[in-house]
Amino acid sequence: MQRRLCALLLLASHCLGSAAGLFPFGEPDFSYKRSNCKPIPAPMLLCRGIEYQSMRLPNLLGHETVQEVLEQASTWIPLVQKQCHPDTRKFLCSLFAPVCIDDLDEIIQPCHSLCEEVKESCAPVMSAFGFPWPDMLDCSRFPKDNDLCIPLASSDHILPVTREAPKVCDACKNKNEDDNDIVENLCKNDFALKIKVKEIAYINGDTKITPETKSKTIYKLNGLTERDLRKIVLWLKGGLQCTCDEMNDINVPYLVMGQKQAGELVITSLKRWQKGQRAFKRFSRSIRKLQC
Repeated sequence: MQRRLCALLLLASHCLGSAAGLFPFGEPDFSYKRSNCKPIPAPMLLCRGIEYQSMRLPNLLGHETVQEVLEQASTWIPLVQKQCHPDTRKFLCSLFAPVCIDDLDEIIQPCHSLCEEVKESCAPVMSAFGFPWPDMLDCSRFPKDNDLCIPLASSDHILPVTREAPKVCDACKNKNEDDNDIVENLCKNDFALKIKVKEIAYINGDTKITPETKSKTIYKLNGLTERDLRKIVLWLKGGLQCTCDEMNDINVPYLVMGQKQAGELVITSLKRWQKGQRAFKRFSRSIRKLQC
């Protein structure tokens, strides 16, 4: 995604009551209709590589269709990419895609300890984006470890983190540009804005960024008017397939540049605005003399 209702980002509506950003919220109904097994769909990136292949519907969040699960699960991928805990994926998948065993009618929930461990490591990450740990993930909802539930991985079975690091979005790569480089980059793009973020959402694999209306400073804008800016949205293409650690706090301003493509404003460069940093301090002065 007020600004706090967005990011982690970032949303879809049915997931957990109401959702508007990266992390959904709400009070799930833990009463179930008669459930049935469905294959975990290949496009469900949140549960890719999980140890089982079939999930129960309705799931622990009340989603009744595969399409609904796909849409809502995608909003949590950025939290998994933060690697705040080795079992984050397991925990979330046990909610969105509960393991399905044909001979067992009971839905298997995550264990209390699994929830607590993931919360301890990941709640600070969510907090950095302005989100408290949601009530729907209140660990007291989940069974103790001596019951039938999905346990925390034994430390004996946790492998060292040798997996390939997530791909960094091209627009978010640190290029160590000075003020001259930034101004030169400006000439190659159709727009340049200093913004604060109101909302971050994920749509069809792309990141949708809605700026705060009153926070924008315009440095360059081709093809749009001030009136158009009132409802402007920016797009980070393929945002669900890459990480953007540069944009890890929605409470600070950013310099974004990009191009107009098929009617959308697509970000090609995103940098946290470094207050007092020489490059950014001189950028505002240099832009007034700019001749591309």
